[in-house]
Amino acid sequence: MDPNTNSDQGVPMAKHSPTALDAPPEQPPSSGNILSGKQEHYLKRELLSQQVKYEIAELSSPTALQRFGAPFMSEYGEVAPVDSDLPILRFIFVHHIRNFPFLDRAREKEFWQDKLQVFLESFANKHISSSEDRLEETKRRKLALKCEKLVELMMVSGIPTASGYEERIRFSEMEVVDRSANDQGLLVNMPEGREINGWNVNVAGVRQTSVKRTVRYHTHAEFIVSVIAKDKAKIYVGRRYGDFARLHKQLRAEVPGKVLPPIPRKNKNSITSNFFGASLNEEDASSTSSVSTQETGVDDRGSLRALVGHRRSSSLNPSSLNPSPRGSSESRRDIATLYREDQRVSLRAFLRTILQNEQVAHSRAISEFLTASPILPNEEELGDIQRRKEMDEKRVEEQKRFYEIAHLRASELDVYMESFRRDVVETNGLTKLFKEIREKDKLDDLSIEYRKFAEWLRIEVAATIYHLFLAEDNSPELFAQAKRIHSLIPYTVLKNVIRIANPAAVMSGVLDLFLAQPFGSRSLMQRIFSMTLNDGIRDFQKSIDAVITKINDPVLCEKLKSFSDADQSLKAEIRKLAEEDGIDLIVAILRSDSTKPELTSVQVSKIFNAYVAWNNAVENVDLEMKQGAQLFTYLKQLLKLFTRQRDKAMMLSIIEEPVTLHLFRDLFTIFYEPLIRVYKSANVYNSVTDFAVFADDIFKVVEKAQRQDVSADPNQTVQAFIDLCARHENNFYKFVHEVHIHDNGLFGQLMEWVEGILDFLRTGPKGGKLDINALFQGAVDIGQIDRDISIKEINSLIKWHEARKAWHSDKTRQKMAAEGNTITEIAPGVSTFKGSDFGLNEMDLQELKMSNDTSSDEAEADDELDPISAERKRRAKMRDHLRRSAAMLRMVLAE
Repeated sequence: MDPNTNSDQGVPMAKHSPTALDAPPEQPPSSGNILSGKQEHYLKRELLSQQVKYEIAELSSPTALQRFGAPFMSEYGEVAPVDSDLPILRFIFVHHIRNFPFLDRAREKEFWQDKLQVFLESFANKHISSSEDRLEETKRRKLALKCEKLVELMMVSGIPTASGYEERIRFSEMEVVDRSANDQGLLVNMPEGREINGWNVNVAGVRQTSVKRTVRYHTHAEFIVSVIAKDKAKIYVGRRYGDFARLHKQLRAEVPGKVLPPIPRKNKNSITSNFFGASLNEEDASSTSSVSTQETGVDDRGSLRALVGHRRSSSLNPSSLNPSPRGSSESRRDIATLYREDQRVSLRAFLRTILQNEQVAHSRAISEFLTASPILPNEEELGDIQRRKEMDEKRVEEQKRFYEIAHLRASELDVYMESFRRDVVETNGLTKLFKEIREKDKLDDLSIEYRKFAEWLRIEVAATIYHLFLAEDNSPELFAQAKRIHSLIPYTVLKNVIRIANPAAVMSGVLDLFLAQPFGSRSLMQRIFSMTLNDGIRDFQKSIDAVITKINDPVLCEKLKSFSDADQSLKAEIRKLAEEDGIDLIVAILRSDSTKPELTSVQVSKIFNAYVAWNNAVENVDLEMKQGAQLFTYLKQLLKLFTRQRDKAMMLSIIEEPVTLHLFRDLFTIFYEPLIRVYKSANVYNSVTDFAVFADDIFKVVEKAQRQDVSADPNQTVQAFIDLCARHENNFYKFVHEVHIHDNGLFGQLMEWVEGILDFLRTGPKGGKLDINALFQGAVDIGQIDRDISIKEINSLIKWHEARKAWHSDKTRQKMAAEGNTITEIAPGVSTFKGSDFGLNEMDLQELKMSNDTSSDEAEADDELDPISAERKRRAKMRDHLRRSAAMLRMVLAE
């Protein structure tokens, strides 16, 4: 057993934290046991981890289900459960998937064998590219890693050891701070922002520019962006909305294949506030933002100075051009209108989001956008920037106060929430909860603990609505989009259709319409999916064409295309040759005679020189060498794009297969029809109107809050959102109650299924406990392992986990220190439930979080790097892995 098998997390083994070194000495094994409690636990954990990794990886094999066992078939018939190659996944399937309330109706041969098994085997045979093919974490790989960790957590926490002395590493003085999502949101919204990949940017202000076209002057909004590049002084640049759109287009051309967020829609709304009244003078009151002209001698009538509060009007009132010395100016003294404020904060969110991508942040388009043609703001513009900065700070302060007040109100319910927690976590607690919902017609009739839980939930929903539609930089755009969608939905028609028609029959007819294949042609659903996938293929083709133009050698491009379309056996052979010869896969492909066309000697020489330049650029951070390696960089990008385009084509072929349509119909029948029958008998059509009224009410409350000044009392804002939820909670409870009493036992079955999982986590499998000592002794007795060497390896594994925990703690502290002091507020009520309430050990949960944090951080960072930086990091990780392995070996030998 090699303790280094889990060392791909980037944990430095050369250093141990003082916390790890000062940990209490290992307790000796208890009487009659070979292993101590800590040795037992980490041996069990490692064995389960290796088995789970093997089984998850095996699922990608075309023959995996044939070796799985019932209900799946092999060419020799069903495999007996004891002979299954995937025992852990089979246990989860039999006890927690197949008996799911909907899937328990699925027929063994018609659904599991003839449809699902055929579909999954067909998918596996398409050989969709893996992480090794792309040299990046694919979505399937990321999903597989998460599944590995979750299954491992379930098995490690759920299967107890027979001795009962299991022990985990504990660091009593180590604090791992858990931060909520709201904290990151508030940090990103800060007016000065923070450094993101070498840039500190803020869309600080808005001014109007007047440009003469033919006869008339046209005014345009120009957003003033403050920029602080690394180790450089602050500068300001002026950019119009069209400049942001051009930046988006340039980035798509410069970094092809990168998924970029959409640019915010144009929004001409302004906001008015009296927060600045005390600081505005006469001149500021008449012009709350600044004006610059690109032509000399521009008449003030076309400028912002002639407008009051940036009102967009086709004609000007004479009184606005010549305000009286008193009266109007004094009335305006307490009011300031921030021109295009919603657009400013949405564009700031857009800029900061794209800068999170390291490759984008270092692109030429971003550099030119943020540094070209700097401006020097005048006094008026600096005043506008200052006012918007104060508005940002006040807005963030209001958000903090909102969460503080919401948390305070939720904390008042702690006593009742503790009682609710005890009721839920006890045996059959969820079943009792839904039984009471079934029996009580009104929310007020529930027991006191459940009523207080509903009150806590009201505060949580209110905070969520506030966060979505008011707190974030992109909230105005999200709010406008939600309003548009709401206005397009025909609620009345939808309600009457559900009320009058038989939804199951209607949906069955609709399904027939979408899945019918007249005269053997493609169905409507296949055409829709095909159109979507073809759009993706065309998008990839645009990126491919751009890279091919940069390479400027059709023969090289065609050879890479031939490889991406080749059989899996040929690809495996070329990859094996590349690994044996220690060369890059691109070189192995281009020099291979197995793919066409063949290269000339000049082309071979060009590739060799590009490869040498590539290696030099990877090993040495030098701009000149990096420029020489561009050809090889483009070739690697092209191979990745060809691979991803082929994946889309393979998915398209899966959609075209008849078994896909049959599987979709069966899934619809299994999941949808029971729900439709419940909704029909429960008169759910009334809830359509309730939801429409709730949505209308949300929009009214949010719009009222938007109109409020930022200096308004946060208590009133909190209460407004809580009252919003209170007005509609009875309708929601009525919906749940009506569905529950007409569910034909569906909810009861669902609760039994959930309780079955919780029972496994709390008490373990019914077959008994795992005797690690007997397993270890049996392996020693038959000569499979050496006792002393194995114990040394287990101790080394424990030390590795100690170092890993200490390293993760140090990394967390350093990350928080680098980001500065932020709110450490956890959402109210979240701490009410603990993992141990549901049978999950807190130490196991902490280790799962450590694994997820490390792997996701590294995967995201690798995906954002350009090919040279990614290769440099990959080689560094390989060297680090070898260095840690050598250190671990020295440690074991020394002991």
